[in-house]
Amino acid sequence: MTKITAAEVQKLRMQTGAGMMDCKKALMENDGDSEKAIEFLRKKGQKVALKRAEREANEGIVLAKTNNDGTFVVNVMVNCETDFVAKNEEFRDFVINIIDKALDKRPGSLEEFRSMDFNGRTVDENLTDLIGKIGEKLQVAHYEFFEAPRVFAYNHHGNRLATTLGVNKADVKNIDDIGHEIAMQIAAMNPVAIDKEMVDAKIVEQEIEIGKDLARQEGKPEHLVEKIALGKLNKFYKENTLLNQNFVRDTSKTIRQYMTENDSELTVTAFNRLMLGE
Repeated sequence: MTKITAAEVQKLRMQTGAGMMDCKKALMENDGDSEKAIEFLRKKGQKVALKRAEREANEGIVLAKTNNDGTFVVNVMVNCETDFVAKNEEFRDFVINIIDKALDKRPGSLEEFRSMDFNGRTVDENLTDLIGKIGEKLQVAHYEFFEAPRVFAYNHHGNRLATTLGVNKADVKNIDDIGHEIAMQIAAMNPVAIDKEMVDAKIVEQEIEIGKDLARQEGKPEHLVEKIALGKLNKFYKENTLLNQNFVRDTSKTIRQYMTENDSELTVTAFNRLMLGE
């Protein structure tokens, strides 16, 4: 039998919010595999937080920014070890400067971003120099980008969370307000996809299986289990796909309704959300 340490149990507890003994049992049942243990807890109906507690997260800066004509946007996370360094002016200026360079050069991947020329050297080489000055491990963790007829960037206070949004039309009345509201919606509600058809097939399969297991645990007749699971899946879509979520500012309408009441053809083409610790 795999030996489960107290530290592993505590880590799972912080990740999920489940009880200590439930976490220990979940790890024992799954040979110490934390991902399988999380799935085990969900199937047992235990409380499971979708995201890790922020205090477990690496520190750093998350920043999103658009180019001047609002057609290309990037979202970058650069990690450090302490909150003190995250607030360091030189560190922050470095992150802003490499984002500006990315908006100009448009690297096509994280690897290209890290090897991008910046003052005659790569971003990573410049970062190594900064490590020598600051004395902490620094690392470019994420670089996300896309283009659209109109893009938006939202940076939450404290630079621990940033979102980006792309829409299919730029010539819409109040488009700046609409884009800002939806970018904040993404920050608050953390959707997994734009619409239900875009949810990863593995996630759909997983949600159906969880729904079936919970229905059986509740003693539902077997011939109703599939129907109940699909009902739970529809609820999942409503809560976790952007266009089907209730609009935070006015829960009487969905994001899709909010957009189409402003322009019948307006919709989301892409979005991204980065947060320290996720």
